[in-house]
Amino acid sequence: MLASCKKSLYAAFLVVFYLGLGLSAYAQSGGTSSGISGTVLDPSGAVVANATVEIHNAVSGFDRTTTTDSNGRFSFPNVPFNPYHMTVTTAGFAQTAQDVEIRSALGVNVKVNLAVAGSSEAVTVEAGADLVENDPIGHTDVDRGLFDKIPLESQSSSVSSLVTLSAPGVAADSNGLFHGLGDHASNSFSVDNQPITDQQSKIFSNQIPVDSIQSLEVIPGAPPAEYGGKTSLVIVATTRSGQGMTTPHGSVNASYGSFGSSNVGVDLAYGGQKWGNFISANGLNSGRFLDPPEFRVAHAKGNEENLFDRVDYQLSTKDSIHLNLGFSRSWFQTPNTFDGQLATPWNGVVVANGGLDPNGNVVGPTDQRALIKSFNIAPTWTRVINPTTVFSLGGWVRRDVFNYYPSNNPFADLGPSNLQQETVSQYRTLANAGLRSDLSYVKGINNVKFGATYQQTFLTEHFNFGIVDPTVNAPCLDANGVPVFVGNPGLNDPTQCGTATTTNQSLYPTPFAQNGSFTPLLGCYDLTRPTPSSNDGCAGSASTLFPFRGHTDVKELAIYLQDAISKGNWSFNVGLRGDFYNGLVTARQAEPRVGVAYNIKRTNTVLRVSYARTLESPFNENLVLSSSGCNFAVVAALIPCQNAPLNPGYRNDFHAGLQQAFGRFAVVSGDYIWKYTHTGYDFSVFGATPIFFPIGWHNSKIPGYAIRVSVPEFHGFSALVVMSSVAARFFPPQTSGLGTTVGQSGTPFRIDHDEKFNQTTHLQYQPWKTGPWFGFNWRYDSGLVAGQTPCYSLANCAQSTTLNGQPAINMTDSFGTPLTADQEFEAGFFCGSQHATPTTPLPSPCLASQFGSTLIKVPAPNTADPDHNPPRIAPRSLFDVSVGDDNLFKGDHYKWSLTLTAINVTNKTALYNFLSTFSGTHYVTPRALTAQLGFHF
Repeated sequence: MLASCKKSLYAAFLVVFYLGLGLSAYAQSGGTSSGISGTVLDPSGAVVANATVEIHNAVSGFDRTTTTDSNGRFSFPNVPFNPYHMTVTTAGFAQTAQDVEIRSALGVNVKVNLAVAGSSEAVTVEAGADLVENDPIGHTDVDRGLFDKIPLESQSSSVSSLVTLSAPGVAADSNGLFHGLGDHASNSFSVDNQPITDQQSKIFSNQIPVDSIQSLEVIPGAPPAEYGGKTSLVIVATTRSGQGMTTPHGSVNASYGSFGSSNVGVDLAYGGQKWGNFISANGLNSGRFLDPPEFRVAHAKGNEENLFDRVDYQLSTKDSIHLNLGFSRSWFQTPNTFDGQLATPWNGVVVANGGLDPNGNVVGPTDQRALIKSFNIAPTWTRVINPTTVFSLGGWVRRDVFNYYPSNNPFADLGPSNLQQETVSQYRTLANAGLRSDLSYVKGINNVKFGATYQQTFLTEHFNFGIVDPTVNAPCLDANGVPVFVGNPGLNDPTQCGTATTTNQSLYPTPFAQNGSFTPLLGCYDLTRPTPSSNDGCAGSASTLFPFRGHTDVKELAIYLQDAISKGNWSFNVGLRGDFYNGLVTARQAEPRVGVAYNIKRTNTVLRVSYARTLESPFNENLVLSSSGCNFAVVAALIPCQNAPLNPGYRNDFHAGLQQAFGRFAVVSGDYIWKYTHTGYDFSVFGATPIFFPIGWHNSKIPGYAIRVSVPEFHGFSALVVMSSVAARFFPPQTSGLGTTVGQSGTPFRIDHDEKFNQTTHLQYQPWKTGPWFGFNWRYDSGLVAGQTPCYSLANCAQSTTLNGQPAINMTDSFGTPLTADQEFEAGFFCGSQHATPTTPLPSPCLASQFGSTLIKVPAPNTADPDHNPPRIAPRSLFDVSVGDDNLFKGDHYKWSLTLTAINVTNKTALYNFLSTFSGTHYVTPRALTAQLGFHF
């Protein structure tokens, strides 16, 4: 196997390398940033030293300033691809301004000719012209100048929080998860052109630290041909660099806030014209690391450590290298419910046992934890072949190690209402290694890019589980058909049901009936029955944990050719991508990409349309379990099986939009989106455990719109508004992956990524440039589709019943399992004037006319519909405020900063989700106050 992997890796390397070198006539960049350099001359042609040169992008907020050297030269390294407004100012000459655009790694070299002060030759730029961008692909640009001052809700998932607040089309979910344009985490990152298509939410992996990022570009679908894998949202990140910083610059920051949250970080940038190093490190400790299922915090501690280092070195005038190094570690507790924290007696669903397990030990509170370690190495070599052509070759090795630890007493892991019925531990690794190369050719109206990427993802999935709920595989039923467990050692075989005599027989005077669903094999792993029957295949040995072991190697090759063409008022982006996927299944896909934009310069209006065909690769997290778990008899006995591996899906993605500038005061950008996907992905859970795995539905249809309004700085004031509406309609049946979940009736349903409307308004004001500043966020969410919410409708709701002949609702989940008092409280349920408390449930059944919720929009009786009127989380408005001063003592070289941040200042009680199949129940952050002190040099 090792020899086979080496051969395939070598072959892929040859494909990537030679395809790149073989087309030196057609090329484009290999990175996401480049540089602007040039020379400043006076009217006689003599060089001008000490002139101030500034570049600025009014929409993203990017702003840099430098001065010319003794030879009149200036340079801005590590500038993200974008248009910029450049001004040159020096004494005795008129200010000169012009627009400069970076389109590739070749960068831009300009010659600036100054005019004498008062001369009519001074350059002027048309108002609003530098606000619109004649690009067929809609996107959002965010520079560090903005996200240094935007209040971020999540400290442990800062990048996710930043994307959610600054980009339209993104729905917020718990634990740093975000849904891009109606898909479940079908997002990819491109970090200095390194593709990362695996999930980056906190419960799967460690995100790249926000301290390492210089700027972000967020592309909401239909991307250029260079991007593939998961393209619902493509997040292009440019990291920070020390190149050109001949004087060391850096900062030390420390913060403390609510829930005992403390954070310490340090960063340092230093270099010369040919080299540079940027390094950052930070550590976070919090009493609310993940979003808990209760508004109050219980068992939610966690810590995280990040280290990032970027090295740049210019070997010659033509060759340069760039190396990214990163390591992250996070440890955190799985937050407890009220039930789990107070150590609900084992088997409390059926019969109390004094808080003791079958062995007579005290169960104690639930204590589940996780540890994630991630490292990344990504070198890149770039060679300038000639003034119009650049070649780039890069590679990377990235590895995530995920450990999930159960409670010390396995019976403490038993949760109510099918949330957890097994104790489970997991060790999972995801190692991704790859090579990429591309060539750039930029001349005249053409900006051509040809490239290839090869990557292998090595997946290892190990877990052990044992049943801790005696009702999961009970051999006997009571007179009402309910699974029963009596006594210790209890009943182990259906043949014992009719004649059983136990210590608790007096509680069950009616003889038990045999459970036709009893599976003897599961008795081997049922910890509630320490001595299984000799008929179950265990030969009467003691029950133990079942070990699952899985491994696979996913190989992916992509080849693409694209051209960005600018001609007059027209702009075209045309490309073709070929994806070759070889994992547990194989798939091939040719993917045309095309976009057209037209700039109506008279009105500063850009009209655009785009189309992309994409291959949607399956999620890698627990892919082996999902695709081949049914080959294990124990897994097949525990969960219904589709017994079909996940195939890559394909998507047709259509966008139509416009961008409109209003003078120099505002620019509005909006897109309407249609996404049609064959094999729409989501996640399900293994049995009733915290182990998630991907599944595939037959297809999905996702229409929606995304709008962004940017107000560039005007007398210290700037604003950003993003808003969107996305419908996520999924169509059964489930076609692949382990298990069978909701929506098997054949009718479409709204999945819990669907949100009718959300918006973020960010206001920022700094009265004078060296003074204090003020930042304000208003986030409104109309609410995602909720999970297992009781409702009344004879056609659609299993909880429907009658009370005194009137429509009524049973307080159960969709599986018929009674909700606990705490679950009813978590959802804000009430019946008439009675509200559920953590210890007092509502009467069941409750009249449908009197049932409701303060936190969930429950459909009125007989109106529930999984497609057109599903239950939803109630709308919420959250307000965040930051106040700061970047130079408290008005220092020159050394500066002190102070920032005070308040998240959810009104202390709004609101949910992200409730009993979601994948996410469970989680509350938004209560009011959280943080103070941060920084020293900058």
